[in-house]
Formats: sequence, structure tokens, C-alpha cells
Amino acid sequence: MIEKVSIKDIKSNHNNPRVIRDDKFRKLVRSINEFPEMLELRPIVVNDEMVVLGGNMRLKACKEAGLDQITIIKASNLSEAQQAEFIIKDNVGFGEWDWDELANNWDEANLKLWGLDFPSFDESTIDEQEEQAFVKVSIEATNDTFIEMNEKLQNLCDEYSVVMKVK
Repeated sequence: MIEKVSIKDIKSNHNNPRVIRDDKFRKLVRSINEFPEMLELRPIVVNDEMVVLGGNMRLKACKEAGLDQITIIKASNLSEAQQAEFIIKDNVGFGEWDWDELANNWDEANLKLWGLDFPSFDESTIDEQEEQAFVKVSIEATNDTFIEMNEKLQNLCDEYSVVMKVK
């Protein structure tokens, strides 16, 4: 059932792993300000407790735009499993994913089944992207203490997979 309600009655879904940030979010707010009728054509989907199943970022953008009322549609006949599936399927093509949220709170098999593409991480590109971090340590010591300190530093480097160069 489609209805118009106070925006204060709608609750964001904190388990929704989809986010739109920065410039993309500002564009969404601007589009709502410029074309608020789109919200009637694509209502925010909520469950019986008024928690968002579809349109979490639109709700946030509507609040940012200063709207008092918003069009919703209640998905009253969905099981909890269907609600979770709806959240993912409704968001497969837009925005960015909160990968931590997905990894910690969602079933990977279902996510793949519902159409979510997982990025592949090539470890060879990590070195190129992150570069190595260098720490320069200057130590004044006698030969005896230097040998002892060198052994301790080497053990520490081995423990953290760090390459140590001694000049």
C-alpha cells in the first residue's frame, strides 16, 4: 500500500550495507530538490516496523533536503529472509558497498546469488598502490651493543615481515 507519511516515522536500516558518499550523495540531494516528484514514482520501501528495505540513501538525502513528508510503500508480506534478499537486490546496481558490513553481517552465497559482484584483489597491485613504508632509525652504540640490538631488530622485522637494511 502506497502512502505519504511523516519522514520522522521512517527508520533508517542500520544493517543496510549500501552507501552513497560525498559527491554522489550531494547529487542525490540535488536531484531530490530539483525533482521531488520522483519520490512518488519510486517510493521508499519499508517493513511493518517502518524500517527501510529499499531507499536508505534516498531517505537520508530527503532528510538532508529538508522534506517533512515522503511517499512509502509497505512490504508487509515479506519474511525476514525475503527482506534481506530485497535489500541486496534493490541495490545491486548503484552506489558503493560497505565491504566491512557485507563481510561481517551478510551471507556471501546469498549475496552472489542475488547478483552482487565481489572485487578481486591482486596482491601484486597492493605494493604498487600502497608503496613500502620506511622507518629510519639512527642508533649510536658500541660494537657489542650494536650486534645485540641488530639481532633484536632483525627478530622484530621478521615478526612483522619487514625488510631491514643496515648501512
